[in-house]
Amino acid sequence: AVHIVGKKRWNRRGAMVTDRYQHIVHHPEVNDLLGWCEANTIPLIGIDNLDGSVALEHFSLPERCVLLFGQEGPGLSVDAHRACGAVCSIAMFGSTRSINAGVASGIAMHKWVMDHALDRISRDASPS
Repeated sequence: AVHIVGKKRWNRRGAMVTDRYQHIVHHPEVNDLLGWCEANTIPLIGIDNLDGSVALEHFSLPERCVLLFGQEGPGLSVDAHRACGAVCSIAMFGSTRSINAGVASGIAMHKWVMDHALDRISRDASPS
């Protein structure tokens, strides 16, 4: 599922009909998303290059988790940062502080695949 936080609704045109094959959940505020996570016992993990964040490559993402990305440019809000059980950073080199949210989400989801899905695929592909 994709969870959207904020006053603006899902941009259907910009999403190129993603809403037809993904479940979309809208939360007006970060605390609403946090409440959903707590009710479903799913940790909220922020992805941003903030002081004190843990390098994503050194963090084991939980199998069940919600990855929270901030706006491009400013990143996670103060409230979003506080709501997260952990915040991970993506290593970058050069003078740019942030990367596109779509790129960041792809990197973080690939890390999740490396942590969880590859072992499962290897097990399923092994001859019995």
